[in-house]
Amino acid sequence: MDDERNETPLERADRNFGELLQELRVMQTGVQFLFAFLLTLAFTARFPSLDTTQRATYVTTLLLAVLAAALLTAPAAVHRVLFHLGAKPQIVRVSSRLAACGMGALVLALSASVLLVVDVTLNRAAGIAAGVGTFMVCAGLWAVMPWLLRRALVRRRAAPSGEEAPEGPERSP
Repeated sequence: MDDERNETPLERADRNFGELLQELRVMQTGVQFLFAFLLTLAFTARFPSLDTTQRATYVTTLLLAVLAAALLTAPAAVHRVLFHLGAKPQIVRVSSRLAACGMGALVLALSASVLLVVDVTLNRAAGIAAGVGTFMVCAGLWAVMPWLLRRALVRRRAAPSGEEAPEGPERSP
């Protein structure tokens, strides 16, 4: 049993899978909109005027969006095949990894799509800057910030009873 929630390992796996599905629903909507947007671009009047680099960026972005969609929907397929085998903890573990990989593909697809649109509307340098900026914002919000929060939480839990660990980043004198 878990001390904090008083749940069995199976109850915890059920809860974790439910929470993961909620997270996937949020991400999947974004991937669907991005993918739909990308599919329509090839049929616009301006598409034939794209240069070779812009076309390569478009195809790469489209494929990254497909990869993100596949990775973010894979947990449903894993669950569908394994749910009746009593493998919920394994389903949660594999699905969590698939979701993390899907988020990685999604950040690349978002960054590349911003690069492409800004490149076409302004210029290549602005497109690269906007793409890098998009990547940095997503990486900061999706990876760095959660890592810092986790680190602070772990430090706080590791502090001796009655004594709180410092909140901010560690500083050496």
